[in-house]
Order: sequence, then structure tokens, then C-alpha cells
Amino acid sequence: MTERFEFSRRRRALLAAMAAAGAAASVGAPAAQAVRSVRRASASSTGERRIAQLIGANGWPVTSADIAMWKAMGLSWGRDSVGPGQRNSPNDPIEVDKTGSAFDHDLPPAILQNNRNGIQSLLLLGYTPKWNASVSGDGRSAPKDDSVWQRYVETVVRTYIAPPYNVRYFQIWNEAAGRLSGGAPQASFWHGKNFNRQRALAKPYDRAMQDYVELVHVPAARIVRKYGGYVVYGGWPDQGGLDTYMKWLEYRSPVVNARMLDWVDYLDTHYLGVDALTPLYERYVANGSVRGVWQTEIGDRYMIDPHYLPMYFFKFAVWALDHAWDDPNKYVSMVYHWDGFESFRLTHRGNPRTYNVSGTSLVVLNKTVGGALSRFDGRLGFGQSASGLALRSGSDLVLQVRASPGPRTATISGGSGMQPERLGVSMIDALTGEAADASAVSVRSSDGVLSIDFSVPEAVNGGEGATPEHLAYLVVTQRA
Repeated sequence: MTERFEFSRRRRALLAAMAAAGAAASVGAPAAQAVRSVRRASASSTGERRIAQLIGANGWPVTSADIAMWKAMGLSWGRDSVGPGQRNSPNDPIEVDKTGSAFDHDLPPAILQNNRNGIQSLLLLGYTPKWNASVSGDGRSAPKDDSVWQRYVETVVRTYIAPPYNVRYFQIWNEAAGRLSGGAPQASFWHGKNFNRQRALAKPYDRAMQDYVELVHVPAARIVRKYGGYVVYGGWPDQGGLDTYMKWLEYRSPVVNARMLDWVDYLDTHYLGVDALTPLYERYVANGSVRGVWQTEIGDRYMIDPHYLPMYFFKFAVWALDHAWDDPNKYVSMVYHWDGFESFRLTHRGNPRTYNVSGTSLVVLNKTVGGALSRFDGRLGFGQSASGLALRSGSDLVLQVRASPGPRTATISGGSGMQPERLGVSMIDALTGEAADASAVSVRSSDGVLSIDFSVPEAVNGGEGATPEHLAYLVVTQRA
């Protein structure tokens, strides 16, 4: 195993000079003007907010049938790799036309197809060719010669930010971190000194984040911004802890004379709950330090719980509406992974491809709250053994409720624009989309409070533990 590499004096001098000069000096006047116009054009804050703007997936759709399924599920973002770069030696050409974990699919047609179908593409920049790895033969370690990394990044960004691709969002690496709070001495995708594939023999990589900031993140981010792109942080792992994430976002490297935070447009975490995004919003988004908060990986085995995805995205929408969702790309979460052979993936791979329960739940969500979203401005209450959230979708008020079997009640008060004598209500199974019999749900009004009485069936659609529960939508509509 190699010892931690050092910058050459020449490389340190170059980086220091770049830092002193600043980003503006790295772009000529005509190019700088183009960069500003590109960033303005891709950052529109106008228009309606829709549930699909929040939802993406890892991977790309391939066939026309895939595209149809993506649209039905409301998937408006895809994420995957770009490479392979210089795979075998420094004498190789820099190849950036492949994607997938093994770089075995063509990237250009995937992006063009996304563009034609209103799907945005996030390109993941990584990793290190094994011949240039600081840990011998380990492509998840930092580069020995970081100029190789920069040439790869420059080729990717220059190629795909230009027409006809027009990609604007680039993610730098994946889950780079040091010691994890879960006990691992080194992160899964960022290895350095003291790494060993046998976890019991591995020791912490003490300079993990310093090396990431100086060798990988800031050099790549400078290139992305030079061409007018947006920098998406490389997915902080849930086991890393938010306190550690904030510490390293604010670490000022004396080598590049910058904080990582100065070179991030969108924060990104993995596999956290919606509430965990609040401290990041309050510390960095509310004051304009970054443009938004994303999660480029959620789900995976959490989706074994069939309620996980619809509850996550409904709550995410409510949260976004409460946190200045003034740009359609401000908040995004991407499901990992959209297809596979495990029963909890969105779809089951095959010919034909079919929906799994998690995929169907997104179809139902996208259909049920597919209108223009807005905050519910009233108060929501629930009787025993029931809970939920509410938002407005177009002219409908939609409650997502989770409850135990039996007769249940939800109450609504203080909501503007509701006329009790003209209201109708329906109950929709959140996993299948089936509407309950009209006798199972009713609405009544008393002293300015609306009460929705609904009957939860004994055969609930989730909760395999001691307290099985049913997830449904109560859709309150205004009759003409």
C-alpha cells in the first residue's frame, strides 16, 4: 500500500496561483459573459411547482417503454457515470462517451433521449484510473497526478455542456468521506493511506477530506463553473454524520485558499430522512450560500417498506413548499435504483419490464398530486391511530394518511377557499391507486371544522410489524 502522496512544489504553486487569481480570472470576458447567460437561462425561478420536479432515479431509461414508465412515475431526473477517461495508460485518448457502472452503454444517445423527453441529466464525474491511483490499483483512491483528473473533467464538461447535449449539472465523485460514524475507518468510495479491503485491518485515512478538497473537488468545480455548469456535491453518505459534513464544507484549505462550500452549488446527501435536510437549509440555503439541497440516492433497501417512497416524496413536497421552493431544481431526490431483480426496486427488469409495488406507488402519487402544488394553509388533526400531512394539488386538497384498521377521522380547520356544502371526498389506496367504495369515506362540517370520516380496511397495504397500517390519500374536491 502506498503512503500518502504529496503535492509537487510546482502543483502547489499552480493551485495557489489559481486561488489567488479567483474564478473570474480563469475565464475570458467573452466566455464569462456566455457563462452568465447560460446560468441565468438554466435557473428560472418562474412557473408552477410539481411533484415530478422533486423526483429522479439513478440510471437512464433506454427504450420508449422505459420513457413511458419514467413519465408515469414522475421521474424527471436521471443520474449516471461518464467515462472511462484514460482507462489503461496516460497514452490513451480521453474517452467520455460511455456510461454505466462498467462503462458499457453509450452516453450521448442517452442524454439526447432524455432531452427529447423532458428528463434532466446529472453526470457523475469519477473515478481514478487504476494506473494513476494513489493506493495501488484502487480506482476509488485519489489520483497520484491530479492533472490527469483535471483533463478528464475538462473533457467531460466541455463536451456535454455544449449543444446538442446542454447538460448543466455535474456531480463531483461519490460519497467521499473519512471515518464513518457507523464504524468504518474509511468511506466506501474514497480510499487513502491505511486502506485495506479487509475492514478489520484498515485504519483511518487522516487526510481524507483535505485531499478530496485539494486534489479532486475544487479543481473539478473550477472547471465546471468555468463553462457555466452547476456543481453538485458528491453525495455525503448518511453514515458520515451531518456535523462532519458541515465541518468539511466549511474547511478552508491553505493549498487552494478556499472552502469546499465556496465551490458547491447544490448540497447532496444520501439516504437521509426529509427532516435531516432542515439544518442544511437553515445553515446554507436560506442565506444563499448554495442554491439548494439534493439527495442523489434514497430508497434502496428502505423500499422493502412499501410505504417508504410515497411517504418520503409526499413529505418532501410539503417540506419544499415550506422552504422557499422558488426554483424547480432547488430540491431533488433520486431513487436508487430504478430497475433490477430485487422486489423492492421501482421496476422488475425483463421483457416486458413490469412495475414493482414501489414503482406503482410513484405512479399513484404522481397521478394523485400531479397538479400545481401549493401549501395547505389550515390546520390538520387526526383521531386515534392515524397521522398524516396535507398539501394542495391544483384545486384539490390532498391528505396522505397512515392509519390502523377501523373507523378513523381527520379534521381540517382554517383552510382558505373551502366551501363545506360543495365538498366531495374520495379515498385512494396509495400503493394500488384503487378508490375505496363511496361508503367508506364522508365529509361533514361543524363550527368551521371539516371532519373526514374514513374506514381503514382490515387488509392493510403495509406494516409487517406488530402494528400493520394502511397508507391512503384523502382527496377533497370542490364540486362545481
